[in-house]
Amino acid sequence: MLTQKKRLKKLKNNFLFLGLGNPGEKYYETRHNAGFAVINYLSEIKKIKLKKAFMKSYFMGLYEDDTKKIFILKPTTFMNRSGDIIRHAMNKTNTNVEDLVLICDNMDLKPGMIRLKSKGSAAGHNGIKSVIYNIGTSEFKRLYIGVGRPDDNSKVVDHVLGTFNNEDKILFDESVKNAAEALLLLTEKPINQVMNEINKRNN
Repeated sequence: MLTQKKRLKKLKNNFLFLGLGNPGEKYYETRHNAGFAVINYLSEIKKIKLKKAFMKSYFMGLYEDDTKKIFILKPTTFMNRSGDIIRHAMNKTNTNVEDLVLICDNMDLKPGMIRLKSKGSAAGHNGIKSVIYNIGTSEFKRLYIGVGRPDDNSKVVDHVLGTFNNEDKILFDESVKNAAEALLLLTEKPINQVMNEINKRNN
């Protein structure tokens, strides 16, 4: 006999959107907190209340309708420990790797650009490395938010922990809205179709 939790899994599509960033006011508007920015925007437009998980290092919110449940998640660990909470969150939400979409900054994309991928490597991103380590695979979807590269690669840390100038901030804010739209599209359409739509816009 199916438990109530398993019945819900069969009746609805579950999605887990994990935004990466660093906790605290100091890092709030930094480039590295692009994932948090998207989760915050989704929370605002879908009126999803983010709540601190009891005795756990993350905030989580839920949106659901007749066909789907969307869980949005922000770790309260620092970036290089982002994956520490993923196993617990998956168990709590009855989700798996196929349901996961990771959202984070990407220096290879200019501000204003986003890119959706079905899988990939960590590409030097410590937050992605931590998630891969904790779930044992890199076969999960990820949505990248462009933050650009510094002129001097020796200043990468200062760059990702720095804030946008006025011009780039306008572009970034627009990309956050586009990223949220892309995530919602993923709950309705196949990933290849959503990827094609995003690529057309970015080109």
